[in-house]
Amino acid sequence: MLEKYGPWAVIAGGSEGVGASFAHQLADAGLNLVLIARKPGPLEDTAAAVRRRGVEVRTLALDLLDPASVPAIVSATSDVSVGLLIFNAGANSYGHDFIEGALDGHAGVIGLNISAQLALTHHFGGLMKSRGRGGIMLVGSLAGYLGSARQSVYGAVKAFSRVFAEGLWLELRDHDVDVLELVLGVTRTPAMERAGLNFDIPGLNVGEPDDIAREGLAHLADGPVWIAGGNADAASKRIGMDRTKLVLGAHEAMTRLLPASR
Repeated sequence: MLEKYGPWAVIAGGSEGVGASFAHQLADAGLNLVLIARKPGPLEDTAAAVRRRGVEVRTLALDLLDPASVPAIVSATSDVSVGLLIFNAGANSYGHDFIEGALDGHAGVIGLNISAQLALTHHFGGLMKSRGRGGIMLVGSLAGYLGSARQSVYGAVKAFSRVFAEGLWLELRDHDVDVLELVLGVTRTPAMERAGLNFDIPGLNVGEPDDIAREGLAHLADGPVWIAGGNADAASKRIGMDRTKLVLGAHEAMTRLLPASR
């Protein structure tokens, strides 16, 4: 891990949940870390815990929707060799019906999940290609396989991320740079808890952050897409041709999972 993806890893969305699990596991592998998140409190808590594992950690409390954020990240990493980028910052930051919601709010979902992701991937991917080694992990979602009410823009950006990762994987595979879209299902993270997800539905497959991070890192070289947490069958069912039936069925399931989506 250290030889291929070190000595530094950048984790966007590295303060809690799966991002924090990535931080701890990469630190155990000996990688120094640059952790990026919007909330300074959880960010510094995770950084302090990770430093106790004996690695160097830099923190950047930034809102990736701020146009100044990417230049700040580039500047803060200009003196280190980054061999791994994990983009884990793509939350559904604005869950509203498209027409009833504010266009600026929907644009924020696009800015976070597409524009910021592309900018960081372009910068660090270029350095990795020149160096001839590295890895890029884009954390995706099963939401990108089907449209969903109140998540129409979020599902669309996650579909974009998956297709983008497939193309990028083709472009970088001959340069020893691994690209992986790690597709998550329902995962017990603080963000999903704050969103009000009902984790107690009988039979619901719920992933744990440590397990998801471990699986993602183990399959980083198995791109372009890895569906984590035992959700491969669920993803396969979502790509059928009867889109009306699939979308309506998924909507019924979503209203049970997230009552506010009704």
